[in-house]
Amino acid sequence: MPEQLYACTPTRLLTWQGCPRRYRFTYLDRPQPPKGPPWAHTSIGAATHVALAQWFALPPRARTPQRGADLVRRNWLRDGFRDDDQSRAARGRAAAWVEEYLAKIDPAREPAGVEKAVTAQTATLVLSGRADRIDAADDGSLVVVDYKTGRHVPTADDAASSLALAVYAVGARRTMRRPCTRVELHHLPTGTVAVAEHTRASLDAHVATAEALGAGAAAADTAFAAGRTGDDVFPPAPGRHCAWCDYRRHCPQGRAAAPPMQPWSGLAVPDAPEPDETDEPEETHETAGTGPDEARP
Repeated sequence: MPEQLYACTPTRLLTWQGCPRRYRFTYLDRPQPPKGPPWAHTSIGAATHVALAQWFALPPRARTPQRGADLVRRNWLRDGFRDDDQSRAARGRAAAWVEEYLAKIDPAREPAGVEKAVTAQTATLVLSGRADRIDAADDGSLVVVDYKTGRHVPTADDAASSLALAVYAVGARRTMRRPCTRVELHHLPTGTVAVAEHTRASLDAHVATAEALGAGAAAADTAFAAGRTGDDVFPPAPGRHCAWCDYRRHCPQGRAAAPPMQPWSGLAVPDAPEPDETDEPEETHETAGTGPDEARP
């Protein structure tokens, strides 16, 4: 009887890679350990992603930059901010980002997909995810677009090295049956567009990475089901990133590795470590459109 394929998302795989203990807290422990307070930078990412998705759902004649800014304000989340003044200031900045970004977008050009669910089957995995946007290039090929709202300005290397974007490209090709090798990171605060053009070899390399991570995660899931829940299977991976972990209250090693951050620390703390790309709960992206790295402020 053939072995069952392991169903997963890039976020699940990256959480396993980043910290097996956090992986257990996130995906296996039930009830799930209580998380810390919400993060302000995640609220910004969620509101802007939802606004952009709603903008593309409007009739083309209604797609004005000002309407995009209005949608940011309408979908604003106050979670994680120090006070109302800080929230209002952040809301104004985010609305301006979106308005400036949309001023460069042709409202009459329909994307091939918005918040598009894609899947890809490999020899051992069923990979799935939800792309912020998939554009159609002039030659008919597809382009995966991922929005970023954090402090970090993405580079072409970031786009090329992103496991999530590569999985979305493979998934878009197989789900929509059109070529897809180009991936882009659109940084709303600066207007930067970081582009990577994959080859078949580079996409295959990302799939191989996903399969290797999936094998480890699947083995850990099996061990957990058999009652093995300790550090021999789910060791902590302490480091500066622990400052941003939702589960640090449950992890002595993480608390010792890095001081805690305030929920709004990701907005402007020049010397603070940036949140890790897996610091955002997977369901945030899958329901609100926040990308795989979007926890990075």
